[in-house]
Amino acid sequence: MHRSAPRLTRILACAAVPVMLVVAGCSSDSDSENKSDKTSKSGNSPGSSSQQSPASKESAATVAPAKYAKLPAPCKSLSAKTVEGLVPKVKNKAGTEGTSSDTTLRSGCSWNGLEDKGVKGSNYRWLDVSFLRYESDASLGSGEQRAQEAFKKEAAKTAATDGAKKVAKSPATGVGDEATAIAFELKKTDVTFKYATVVARTGNIVVTLGYNGAGYAGAKSPAAADLMKGAVKAAKEAAAAVATANK
Repeated sequence: MHRSAPRLTRILACAAVPVMLVVAGCSSDSDSENKSDKTSKSGNSPGSSSQQSPASKESAATVAPAKYAKLPAPCKSLSAKTVEGLVPKVKNKAGTEGTSSDTTLRSGCSWNGLEDKGVKGSNYRWLDVSFLRYESDASLGSGEQRAQEAFKKEAAKTAATDGAKKVAKSPATGVGDEATAIAFELKKTDVTFKYATVVARTGNIVVTLGYNGAGYAGAKSPAAADLMKGAVKAAKEAAAAVATANK
């Protein structure tokens, strides 16, 4: 490659930020909600009666069961063809699975690649997908209701990314039960990265698909429309993987 090793190291270190943010966000949200789940399932707080009231028994009996009980294997939720098409010169075709304390509730995977075109510069691409599943709970609502709330919060959080410019939101049709596409630009290490994120809900599961890229050393920046087209296609595939995993 025609650039120095330190320069490439900074590129890859910078690009790793999006997936760490996704994993951390999922872990934080899910951990706090799991604590609520455990509190509600273990009974009342110390010093109170362990007896359920008629109202709580009725609520427990009527809350809708969660539609999906499983998450797909995150690194297999996208086909090899899709990954290679979106990430030229992908570093690890199998993907890098994110760390999770409970893979039945949350999981994720990422891919990245740097295509060196010599004197024409280099193209960098990053792709990641995450899944967050919500169970039905008498005190918190059905899994689908909880996922609907989480879907709205995740879309809003993505649109409010610190330092984001030219933020644009629009519905993403054909992805799960509901989906929002968020596009924005973010300047890092003197290079402008373009982002395309699709946040979707299918049943009681929230799927977040992130795709971003940049051009280095004279290479053109990716077109925002092309990035979003690829992100929506991959998000549809990830959402479909949820249904397949629960057959």
